[in-house]
Amino acid sequence: QKKSKKSSETLTFKRPEGMHREVYALLYSDKKDAPPLLPSDTTQGYRTVKAKLGSKKVRPWKWMPFTNPARKDGAMFYHWRRAAEEGKDYPFARFNKTVQVPVYSEQEYQMYLHDDAWTKAETDHLFDLARRFDLRFVVIHDRYDHQQFKKRSVEDLKERYYHICAKLANIRAAPGTDLKIPVFDAGHERRRKEQLERLYNRTPEQVAEEEYLIQELRKIETRKKEREKRTQDLQKLITAADTTTEQRRAERKAPKKKLPQKKETEKPAVPETAGIKFPDFKSAGVTLRSQRMKLPSSVGQKKIKALEQMLMELGVDLNPMPTEEIVQMFNELRSDLVLLYELKQAFANCEYELQMLRHRYEALAKAGSIGPLSVEGAHPDGQTGLGIEEGKGDTKDQIIDVVGAPLTPNSVRRKV
Repeated sequence: QKKSKKSSETLTFKRPEGMHREVYALLYSDKKDAPPLLPSDTTQGYRTVKAKLGSKKVRPWKWMPFTNPARKDGAMFYHWRRAAEEGKDYPFARFNKTVQVPVYSEQEYQMYLHDDAWTKAETDHLFDLARRFDLRFVVIHDRYDHQQFKKRSVEDLKERYYHICAKLANIRAAPGTDLKIPVFDAGHERRRKEQLERLYNRTPEQVAEEEYLIQELRKIETRKKEREKRTQDLQKLITAADTTTEQRRAERKAPKKKLPQKKETEKPAVPETAGIKFPDFKSAGVTLRSQRMKLPSSVGQKKIKALEQMLMELGVDLNPMPTEEIVQMFNELRSDLVLLYELKQAFANCEYELQMLRHRYEALAKAGSIGPLSVEGAHPDGQTGLGIEEGKGDTKDQIIDVVGAPLTPNSVRRKV
């Protein structure tokens, strides 16, 4: 017996060579059961349960009469039904939901609901149709007796009905209760239907014109956003130039006044877009000073070529001796030159946009849509300033919105 127990405990299944562990885990469970030979049929999962046919007797069905409580004419119908359900109500009668239309008395009508434009007989006729057709006012308007009574529109019928409902709710409500009184605006409904009718009666030319105007509006909004973005970039460049100048002055005055060592904390923050931002080599290890003179990858090839040309014009060596002071001064010089280059580009773009606006304004003035130009004064460089008479501010804004995004002067030269 001891030997048999030991042999049963030491019985193990080894994974065949070449079989993955996941495949082997699918074959055997934790209890080391053998895999099934045939697929097992379980009731769990997403399978639909089949009907279980037993040997019991079938429940009897009977052809029996029934009445529908939703009908008021007492009509008798027949259908097959289980014998055990004989005498019960028709099950689909519970789906017959009706709208509760309020009922008013003669005294209430004379005291609260009287209207010179409506008679009591016409009001009773309206509420009778509302009960019959469950407040389907289009059907009510179709079945309305326009020969006996005044011709009314659907909005007039709705306004009269909901006005009476609101009056009765206020009269019959207990004091201190919060009421949700239905309100119907007949004027708004008429304007809505009139607008909808105009929308459907548009011609194809009007639809095309409206789509064209919508596209032009989107273009104007896009140009406006681009102009605002260019203005912000220009303001950043101007702020960076002023900040750099103040920083240079503070550094020059620092040795004379012997300021404490708080330069890094007291330095004004320079925007990242100003000049060149050289990487800081603060990691451990030996580094070359020439690496600090290498331009970062954020500077484009166009700026690099312009920077080299400006350095050559100033007579500065492109690869100076990398001492500590020369590296710092060389980097500051290149950063200032890049900032100067960006300011020149922004100034050229503004000049070109001003010329485009001037030509556009002159063309509109010749067409007679706006007034002529008025000269306010002359600039030192000989250019005349543009002025607009008082009351023309809106026109100027419209002109600026219509003008497209100007091309750069370089692109104009290439085209020429």
